[in-house]
Amino acid sequence: MNYRHAYHAGNHADVLKHIVMMRAFAQLKKKDKPFLFLDAHAGIGLYALWGDEALKTLEWQDGVGRFYDPSGMPVPLSSDCEQLLASWRMAIAAVNASGQPLSHYPGSPGFALANLRPADRILLNELHPEDHGRLSDFAARDGRVKITEGEAASAIKAHLPPPERRGFVLIDPPYELEDEARRAVQMLRDGYRRFATGAFALWYPVTGDRLSEHIVAEAKALDLAKMLKIELCVREAVREGGLAGSGLILVNPPWPLADELAVLGPALRDRLKQNDGASWSLDWLTAPG
Repeated sequence: MNYRHAYHAGNHADVLKHIVMMRAFAQLKKKDKPFLFLDAHAGIGLYALWGDEALKTLEWQDGVGRFYDPSGMPVPLSSDCEQLLASWRMAIAAVNASGQPLSHYPGSPGFALANLRPADRILLNELHPEDHGRLSDFAARDGRVKITEGEAASAIKAHLPPPERRGFVLIDPPYELEDEARRAVQMLRDGYRRFATGAFALWYPVTGDRLSEHIVAEAKALDLAKMLKIELCVREAVREGGLAGSGLILVNPPWPLADELAVLGPALRDRLKQNDGASWSLDWLTAPG
Protein backbone atom coordinates (compact mmCIF):
# COMPACT_ATOMS: atom_id res chain seq x y z
CA MET A 1 0.00 0.00 0.00
CA ASN A 2 3.03 2.30 -0.43
CA TYR A 3 2.41 3.03 -4.12
CA ARG A 4 1.52 6.64 -4.95
CA HIS A 5 0.51 7.30 -8.52
CA ALA A 6 1.34 11.00 -8.21
CA TYR A 7 4.95 10.14 -9.09
CA HIS A 8 3.84 8.62 -12.41
CA ALA A 9 0.74 10.58 -13.40
CA GLY A 10 0.60 11.54 -17.06
CA ASN A 11 3.36 9.16 -18.12
CA HIS A 12 3.22 7.09 -21.32
CA ALA A 13 1.32 4.29 -19.56
CA ASP A 14 -1.35 6.72 -18.37
CA VAL A 15 -1.67 8.16 -21.87
CA LEU A 16 -2.36 4.73 -23.35
CA LYS A 17 -4.71 3.66 -20.58
CA HIS A 18 -6.79 6.82 -20.58
CA ILE A 19 -7.08 7.13 -24.35
CA VAL A 20 -8.36 3.55 -24.50
CA MET A 21 -10.74 4.22 -21.64
CA MET A 22 -12.17 7.31 -23.30
CA ARG A 23 -12.68 5.50 -26.59
CA ALA A 24 -14.47 2.67 -24.74
CA PHE A 25 -16.75 5.24 -23.11
CA ALA A 26 -17.49 6.76 -26.50
CA GLN A 27 -18.69 3.42 -27.84
CA LEU A 28 -20.74 2.58 -24.75
CA LYS A 29 -22.44 5.98 -24.92
CA LYS A 30 -23.80 5.23 -28.40
CA LYS A 31 -26.66 3.45 -26.65
CA ASP A 32 -29.05 5.49 -24.52
CA LYS A 33 -29.03 2.98 -21.67
CA PRO A 34 -26.77 4.02 -18.75
CA PHE A 35 -23.72 2.02 -17.70
CA LEU A 36 -21.36 1.64 -14.75
CA PHE A 37 -17.70 2.58 -14.68
CA LEU A 38 -15.91 0.68 -11.92
CA ASP A 39 -12.33 1.71 -11.15
CA ALA A 40 -10.82 -0.81 -8.73
CA HIS A 41 -7.62 1.21 -8.12
CA ALA A 42 -8.85 4.79 -8.46
CA GLY A 43 -6.07 6.97 -7.03
CA ILE A 44 -6.89 10.59 -6.22
CA GLY A 45 -8.64 11.73 -9.42
CA LEU A 46 -6.49 14.74 -10.35
CA TYR A 47 -2.71 15.21 -10.26
CA ALA A 48 -0.63 18.38 -10.09
CA LEU A 49 2.23 18.24 -12.55
CA TRP A 50 4.03 20.88 -10.47
CA GLY A 51 3.65 18.85 -7.27
CA ASP A 52 6.66 17.46 -5.41
CA GLU A 53 6.00 13.90 -6.60
CA ALA A 54 5.64 14.75 -10.29
CA LEU A 55 8.63 17.10 -10.20
CA LYS A 56 10.77 14.36 -8.69
CA THR A 57 10.33 12.02 -11.68
CA LEU A 58 9.11 14.30 -14.51
CA GLU A 59 7.64 11.19 -16.16
CA TRP A 60 4.75 13.23 -17.53
CA GLN A 61 7.11 15.10 -19.83
CA ASP A 62 7.64 11.93 -21.87
CA GLY A 63 3.94 11.12 -21.68
CA VAL A 64 1.19 13.72 -21.96
CA GLY A 65 3.92 16.34 -22.36
CA ARG A 66 4.66 14.96 -25.83
CA PHE A 67 1.15 16.06 -26.94
CA TYR A 68 1.46 19.75 -25.92
CA ASP A 69 4.00 22.48 -26.51
CA PRO A 70 5.56 24.48 -23.63
CA SER A 71 2.72 27.01 -23.77
CA GLY A 72 0.09 24.28 -23.32
CA MET A 73 -1.08 24.29 -26.93
CA PRO A 74 -1.85 20.85 -28.44
CA VAL A 75 0.74 19.33 -30.75
CA PRO A 76 -1.60 17.39 -33.04
CA LEU A 77 -1.34 13.98 -34.60
CA SER A 78 -3.06 13.26 -37.91
CA SER A 79 -6.64 14.47 -38.34
CA ASP A 80 -7.98 10.90 -38.09
CA CYS A 81 -6.16 10.38 -34.79
CA GLU A 82 -7.16 13.77 -33.41
CA GLN A 83 -10.83 12.92 -33.92
CA LEU A 84 -10.29 9.88 -31.72
CA LEU A 85 -8.35 11.91 -29.14
CA ALA A 86 -10.92 14.70 -28.86
CA SER A 87 -12.56 13.59 -25.59
CA TRP A 88 -9.16 12.88 -23.98
CA ARG A 89 -7.92 16.34 -24.90
CA MET A 90 -11.16 17.97 -23.71
CA ALA A 91 -10.81 16.39 -20.26
CA ILE A 92 -7.23 17.66 -20.02
CA ALA A 93 -8.25 21.14 -21.16
CA ALA A 94 -10.94 21.26 -18.47
CA VAL A 95 -8.34 21.10 -15.67
CA ASN A 96 -5.78 23.44 -17.23
CA ALA A 97 -5.84 27.17 -17.86
CA SER A 98 -6.11 28.13 -21.53
CA GLY A 99 -2.87 29.44 -22.98
CA GLN A 100 -0.83 28.31 -20.00
CA PRO A 101 1.62 25.38 -19.64
CA LEU A 102 0.09 22.11 -18.49
CA SER A 103 -0.35 22.12 -14.74
CA HIS A 104 -2.67 19.18 -14.06
CA TYR A 105 -3.48 15.76 -15.45
CA PRO A 106 -6.68 13.83 -14.63
CA GLY A 107 -6.60 10.33 -13.23
CA SER A 108 -9.11 7.75 -14.41
CA PRO A 109 -11.82 9.19 -12.11
CA GLY A 110 -11.22 12.64 -13.57
CA PHE A 111 -11.59 11.39 -17.12
CA ALA A 112 -14.78 9.54 -16.15
CA LEU A 113 -16.33 12.57 -14.47
CA ALA A 114 -15.57 14.67 -17.54
CA ASN A 115 -17.01 12.19 -20.02
CA LEU A 116 -19.88 10.18 -18.56
CA ARG A 117 -23.52 11.17 -18.75
CA PRO A 118 -25.85 12.19 -15.88
CA ALA A 119 -27.50 8.76 -15.84
CA ASP A 120 -24.25 6.79 -15.87
CA ARG A 121 -22.76 5.62 -12.59
CA ILE A 122 -19.16 5.81 -11.34
CA LEU A 123 -17.83 3.51 -8.61
CA LEU A 124 -14.33 4.39 -7.40
CA ASN A 125 -12.35 2.17 -5.05
CA GLU A 126 -9.09 3.26 -3.41
CA LEU A 127 -7.32 1.40 -0.61
CA HIS A 128 -4.60 3.89 0.38
CA PRO A 129 -6.08 5.94 3.27
CA GLU A 130 -4.59 9.31 2.30
CA ASP A 131 -5.41 8.86 -1.38
CA HIS A 132 -8.93 7.73 -0.47
CA GLY A 133 -9.43 10.98 1.40
CA ARG A 134 -8.15 13.08 -1.48
CA LEU A 135 -10.34 11.11 -3.90
CA SER A 136 -13.36 11.85 -1.73
CA ASP A 137 -12.51 15.56 -1.74
CA PHE A 138 -12.26 15.44 -5.52
CA ALA A 139 -15.32 13.40 -6.50
CA ALA A 140 -17.72 12.72 -3.63
CA ARG A 141 -19.97 15.72 -4.36
CA ASP A 142 -20.83 14.35 -7.81
CA GLY A 143 -24.13 12.53 -7.59
CA ARG A 144 -23.01 9.87 -10.07
CA VAL A 145 -20.15 8.78 -7.82
CA LYS A 146 -19.84 6.22 -5.04
CA ILE A 147 -16.43 5.86 -3.35
CA THR A 148 -15.29 2.78 -1.45
CA GLU A 149 -12.14 2.08 0.56
CA GLY A 150 -11.04 -1.54 0.43
CA GLU A 151 -9.29 -4.30 -1.43
CA ALA A 152 -9.84 -4.11 -5.17
CA ALA A 153 -10.87 -7.76 -5.34
CA SER A 154 -13.63 -7.10 -2.81
CA ALA A 155 -14.93 -4.19 -4.87
CA ILE A 156 -15.09 -6.40 -7.96
CA LYS A 157 -17.01 -9.10 -6.12
CA ALA A 158 -19.34 -6.76 -4.25
CA HIS A 159 -20.48 -4.55 -7.10
CA LEU A 160 -20.80 -6.88 -10.08
CA PRO A 161 -23.05 -7.45 -11.88
CA PRO A 162 -24.39 -3.90 -11.88
CA PRO A 163 -28.13 -3.29 -12.13
CA GLU A 164 -27.52 -1.47 -15.42
CA ARG A 165 -26.16 -4.72 -16.93
CA ARG A 166 -23.73 -2.58 -18.92
CA GLY A 167 -20.35 -1.37 -17.81
CA PHE A 168 -16.61 -0.89 -18.08
CA VAL A 169 -14.34 -2.23 -15.34
CA LEU A 170 -10.75 -1.02 -14.96
CA ILE A 171 -8.20 -3.15 -13.09
CA ASP A 172 -4.81 -1.46 -12.85
CA PRO A 173 -2.86 -2.42 -9.72
CA PRO A 174 0.67 -1.10 -9.09
CA TYR A 175 2.16 -4.63 -9.16
CA GLU A 176 4.23 -3.87 -6.07
CA LEU A 177 3.53 -7.11 -4.23
CA GLU A 178 4.91 -10.48 -5.24
CA ASP A 179 1.52 -12.04 -5.92
CA GLU A 180 -0.18 -8.96 -7.34
CA ALA A 181 -0.05 -10.21 -10.94
CA ARG A 182 -1.80 -13.43 -9.97
CA ARG A 183 -4.44 -11.53 -8.01
CA ALA A 184 -5.00 -9.11 -10.88
CA VAL A 185 -5.75 -11.96 -13.28
CA GLN A 186 -8.03 -13.49 -10.65
CA MET A 187 -9.93 -10.20 -10.44
CA LEU A 188 -10.45 -10.33 -14.18
CA ARG A 189 -11.69 -13.91 -13.90
CA ASP A 190 -13.99 -13.19 -10.96
CA GLY A 191 -15.38 -10.07 -12.58
CA TYR A 192 -16.13 -11.89 -15.80
CA ARG A 193 -17.86 -14.72 -13.95
CA ARG A 194 -20.22 -12.19 -12.38
CA PHE A 195 -20.60 -9.93 -15.39
CA ALA A 196 -19.90 -11.83 -18.59
CA THR A 197 -21.40 -9.11 -20.81
CA GLY A 198 -19.31 -6.33 -19.27
CA ALA A 199 -16.24 -4.71 -20.80
CA PHE A 200 -13.03 -5.14 -18.78
CA ALA A 201 -9.54 -3.66 -19.03
CA LEU A 202 -6.59 -5.20 -17.18
CA TRP A 203 -3.53 -2.94 -17.29
CA TYR A 204 -0.01 -4.34 -16.92
CA PRO A 205 3.54 -2.93 -17.04
CA VAL A 206 6.30 -3.98 -19.44
CA THR A 207 9.54 -3.92 -17.46
CA GLY A 208 11.90 -6.47 -19.02
CA ASP A 209 11.55 -9.04 -16.24
CA ARG A 210 8.98 -11.15 -18.13
CA LEU A 211 6.19 -10.15 -15.75
CA SER A 212 4.14 -8.92 -18.69
CA GLU A 213 4.55 -12.25 -20.49
CA HIS A 214 3.38 -14.07 -17.40
CA ILE A 215 0.30 -11.87 -17.02
CA VAL A 216 -0.66 -12.25 -20.67
CA ALA A 217 -0.22 -16.03 -20.52
CA GLU A 218 -2.29 -16.32 -17.34
CA ALA A 219 -5.03 -14.14 -18.80
CA LYS A 220 -5.07 -16.05 -22.06
CA ALA A 221 -5.44 -19.30 -20.12
CA LEU A 222 -8.76 -18.01 -18.76
CA ASP A 223 -10.07 -18.45 -22.32
CA LEU A 224 -12.62 -15.67 -21.98
CA ALA A 225 -14.60 -14.63 -25.01
CA LYS A 226 -13.45 -11.64 -27.07
CA MET A 227 -10.10 -10.96 -25.41
CA LEU A 228 -7.87 -8.34 -27.07
CA LYS A 229 -4.28 -7.50 -26.08
CA ILE A 230 -2.67 -4.18 -26.94
CA GLU A 231 0.87 -3.24 -25.96
CA LEU A 232 2.86 -0.04 -26.40
CA CYS A 233 6.57 0.15 -25.59
CA VAL A 234 8.45 3.43 -25.82
CA ARG A 235 11.83 1.67 -25.80
CA GLU A 236 13.22 -1.84 -25.67
CA ALA A 237 12.37 -3.61 -22.43
CA VAL A 238 15.47 -4.73 -20.52
CA ARG A 239 15.89 -6.08 -17.02
CA GLU A 240 16.42 -3.33 -14.44
CA GLY A 241 15.55 -0.83 -17.14
CA GLY A 242 12.37 0.54 -15.57
CA LEU A 243 8.99 0.93 -17.22
CA ALA A 244 9.57 0.46 -20.94
CA GLY A 245 5.90 0.24 -21.83
CA SER A 246 2.52 -1.10 -20.85
CA GLY A 247 -0.35 -3.12 -22.14
CA LEU A 248 -4.05 -3.66 -21.69
CA ILE A 249 -5.98 -6.90 -21.90
CA LEU A 250 -9.47 -5.94 -23.01
CA VAL A 251 -12.38 -8.33 -22.58
CA ASN A 252 -15.51 -7.59 -24.60
CA PRO A 253 -14.05 -4.38 -26.06
CA PRO A 254 -16.94 -2.32 -27.43
CA TRP A 255 -17.09 -2.33 -31.22
CA PRO A 256 -15.27 -0.77 -33.07
CA LEU A 257 -12.63 -0.06 -30.41
CA ALA A 258 -10.16 -2.55 -31.90
CA ASP A 259 -10.35 -0.81 -35.28
CA GLU A 260 -9.79 2.57 -33.66
CA LEU A 261 -6.76 1.29 -31.74
CA ALA A 262 -5.30 -0.09 -34.96
CA VAL A 263 -5.26 3.52 -36.20
CA LEU A 264 -4.14 5.13 -32.94
CA GLY A 265 -1.51 2.63 -31.81
CA PRO A 266 1.22 3.30 -34.40
CA ALA A 267 0.73 7.06 -34.02
CA LEU A 268 1.06 6.84 -30.23
CA ARG A 269 4.20 4.74 -30.62
CA ASP A 270 5.76 7.31 -32.94
CA ARG A 271 4.85 10.23 -30.67
CA LEU A 272 5.98 8.56 -27.43
CA LYS A 273 9.01 6.59 -28.58
CA GLN A 274 12.26 7.17 -26.71
CA ASN A 275 14.47 5.15 -29.04
CA ASP A 276 14.30 2.75 -31.96
CA GLY A 277 13.20 -0.07 -29.65
CA ALA A 278 9.70 1.40 -29.45
CA SER A 279 6.92 -0.97 -30.55
CA TRP A 280 3.18 -1.39 -30.84
CA SER A 281 1.13 -4.57 -31.07
CA LEU A 282 -2.54 -5.50 -31.21
CA ASP A 283 -3.54 -9.17 -31.00
CA TRP A 284 -6.70 -11.11 -30.28
CA LEU A 285 -6.00 -13.66 -27.52
CA THR A 286 -9.38 -15.23 -28.16
CA ALA A 287 -11.35 -14.86 -31.37
CA PRO A 288 -13.65 -11.83 -31.54
CA GLY A 289 -16.38 -14.00 -33.02
